[in-house]
Order: sequence, then structure tokens, then C-alpha cells
Amino acid sequence: MKVFKFGGASVKDAAAVRNVGAIMQVQSVPANFILVVVSAMGKTTNALEQVFDKAFYQQDYQPALSQVQEYHNQIIKELFAEQHPVYEQVEELFQLLTEYLQTINPAALYDLQYDQVVSYGELLASIILKNYLQAVNLPSTWLDCRQVIRTDRIWREARLDWPETETKIKAVVKPLLETTHVITQGFLGGTDEGLTTTLGREGSDYSAAIFAHCLPAESVTIWKDVAGLLNADPKLFPDPILYPEISYQETVEMAYYGASVIHPKTIKPLANSHIPLYVKSFLNPEASGTIIHDCQHENITPAFIVKPHQCLISFQEKDYAFINESNLSTIFAALAQYRFKINLMQNSAISFSICTDYEANRLEMFRQSLQDQFNIHYNTRLTLFTIKNYDEPSVARLTQNQTILLEQRSRTTFQFVSKE
Repeated sequence: MKVFKFGGASVKDAAAVRNVGAIMQVQSVPANFILVVVSAMGKTTNALEQVFDKAFYQQDYQPALSQVQEYHNQIIKELFAEQHPVYEQVEELFQLLTEYLQTINPAALYDLQYDQVVSYGELLASIILKNYLQAVNLPSTWLDCRQVIRTDRIWREARLDWPETETKIKAVVKPLLETTHVITQGFLGGTDEGLTTTLGREGSDYSAAIFAHCLPAESVTIWKDVAGLLNADPKLFPDPILYPEISYQETVEMAYYGASVIHPKTIKPLANSHIPLYVKSFLNPEASGTIIHDCQHENITPAFIVKPHQCLISFQEKDYAFINESNLSTIFAALAQYRFKINLMQNSAISFSICTDYEANRLEMFRQSLQDQFNIHYNTRLTLFTIKNYDEPSVARLTQNQTILLEQRSRTTFQFVSKE
């Protein structure tokens, strides 16, 4: 049994959905059914974020919502004849979304309400894909992943209840896969109270790994718009190099530093179960792509990783005392409370600096919580560059003409923060 994950670009329009159907036709083997995890179509998550923000701040969200609805309606019009049940199913989801948007309360938790709204992207994509696969004679069943992926109530970054999730997946999903393909959502989970949670942006890869680990699966394939796992983003670097194979450990570290092909949490459940992960192109499905598995590397091509929209925050004791373990404990507790991930950190005698993803609202709450104890300075509009397995030519190539605010190197990793 295999798990496939199709991202937003692979289902961005009617032609892309047809292409997924063609891949499934080729990959389908009698009596070997596939669990398909699908992301929201195209840029739907971003669009739903805008809808939610307008609703939360009591602005007119209807035009933005109508654009999302028209986008999905156009896709189903190109895929299905009139009167197909998918029209009613999609309309019902938009009706539920509209009803929820009318209840949004600016005095209630932002992140909780965010999760309830943005989840509709995956629900819509999976409903449409399931209906299309059925239309091309591939037996397919829709599964609401929120019923089997059980999480805590940490909104936008939910943590898995692994024992309960594994029990539910084995009980519900495994029997289905004996007779049908199963189409479900990435990125989403659910609480015991029936509320929707999300696993972090780009979390659909992680969802695929969760299902694969719990079933267990023979392999996971992530279908991307690139040839496989590359040493650099082809949108930013000319002539990136494809890794034909790479180890779990190297991939985990690249993902941790921000490589966009694989979600950082994806590898652990697969490595623990020795399940290989294939990264392949939906534009060229016959190509070999990359296999991520247990292997050794004598020499490996340096990987260039770029994280934009960064913030460099520096803390200094107000009386110019040394930064000590007690200070760091206070800072780390606040970082955990406001869910900031440290992408880079460095300290001197009297200051401590971190680089993190920039989010204005949380940064202001975080700053206010510590302003009585520390002088806090920060810079925004920054980019974090990382070279994994660096050499001097790669460092010279990336640092040329950069205004560097902070840099750091270890045995295998070179990082620096620069102005955008």
C-alpha cells in the first residue's frame, strides 16, 4: 500500500486535476489501493487567510470569499457535467464556511478561529478530486482526516496524539484500502471536542507521513512541480542539482533550515518505520526523482536554502548585566508561549540575538511581555541564508554583495542574515 501526496500546484486547475487522474491511472495496480493526501488548490490557503483576516477585523470579506468560490466553481465546471453531485457538495461546504464566518468574534482566540476557516481549502480540494477519480472509473472514497488524526488544542501548530491517531487510522482507514482508493486532506487534524486544528503551514507532507507510519505503508510519494529534491530553489538559483538519493538525516536538517520541498516534521515517522520517501514531478511522472531513505554519503553537493520575511531580535539587560542562564530561560519561555521558532541564535556578553519568522501581531505581544526586563531591538525585512555542507566557493558565491547583519558557521552549516 502506498501513500501519495499532491500539493496545491498539482491540483491548481482543471488540467492539473486531470493530470492527477492520469498519474493515478498509471500507478493503480489491481488490489493495491492508494491513500491520497491532497492540499488546498493553488493559492487557496492564502486566499482563505485574507478572507479570515477581513472577517476577524470586522471588514467586508464577501468579495474575497466570492473569488474563492468562483475559483472552485470554475474548476468543477470544466471537469463535470451539469447536475453532477459535486456541485451540491461544494456548495454545501461554502455554505458551512459562510455560516462560520458570520460567527467570528474579534474578542475570541484568533488562531482557533483561523484553523476553522483555512481548513476549507483542503476539504474542497479532496471532495473535487474524489469525484473526479470516480468519474474516470477509479474506485475512490472520501475520508475526513479530522476524524482519525487526533491532536491537542495548540492552534495552527497542533501536536499529534500518536496512540489514538494510530488506533483510529488502523480501525478506519486500513479496511477501506482493501477495496478503494482513499482521498483525504493534508494539513488538518481534529480535537476530541470536534474542533479543527492545523499542523503548521505546508503540513500536508506531515499528514502523508502520519498515515504511512500508522498503516504502515510501503512508501510515500510527494508529487511536486520540480524534478525531485534539489540543492537549491530553481526559482532563485540557476541550474540546481538533483539529489538522486539522500539520507533521512540530511533531509531532516535541510528541512529544519527551511528547504521548501519537505515539511520539517515529515521525516521522523518515516525514518522510524524505515519507509522510503520519493519526491517526484507531476509534470514528468516517469522520471526517477529522488529517494529519501537509509543511505550513506561520502561527499554531498552543498544545499542552498533561503528563508525570506525574517526578523532579527536582540535582547539586552537594562542594567547592562551579563546575559546568563536565568535570562535565557525567561526569553525561551516567552518564545515558547508565543510560538516563535528560532532559525538562528547567537549571544555575546551582554546581548542575545535570534532570527525568527516575522509575524507582526505575535512579535508585538512577545515584545510587550519582556519589555520590563530587557531592552529589545529588532530588524525586519530580512532574509536568512543557509548553506548545508558548505565549502569556501559556495560561501563566496552566496555572500557576494550582501549586507550581512549576523553570520555563523559550524562544521557542516554556514548561515547568515542579510537585508532583503
